[in-house]
Amino acid sequence: MSRSKMSEKLKYEIAKELGVYDEVSKNGWGNVSSKDCGNIVTKAIEIAERNIGK
Repeated sequence: MSRSKMSEKLKYEIAKELGVYDEVSKNGWGNVSSKDCGNIVTKAIEIAERNIGK
């Protein structure tokens, strides 16, 4: 059972938007910096808050 609440599709879309997709696709999520992971989470929260407001 996956603990992830964010869909894989959304994670990859945000990674592309933030410019870390190449790193993820070549080396996996484990090689993405903590700062970039934090930015991905922040972006996901922003998207969720926008969707709640609709």
